[in-house]
Amino acid sequence: MINEVLKIEDEREKTNGVGTFEISVKFMQNATWQGQIHWIERNQKQHFRSALEMLKLMDEALTESQQDKKAINW
Repeated sequence: MINEVLKIEDEREKTNGVGTFEISVKFMQNATWQGQIHWIERNQKQHFRSALEMLKLMDEALTESQQDKKAINW
């Protein structure tokens, strides 16, 4: 368990703390995943009902993060 936490910390440093996600798949039905995604940097959690929805949530989070960085640079 400690090694997993350290690995997450190492990955966060590599990405400059922009997009580190922890995915917890609870079920697999209808040939897709259902579960929860945790955005580590913002400490936000969101349930998803399909792998596509999970990817969209990650994309929205990274897009939001990039927009925040651009706003700060003004």
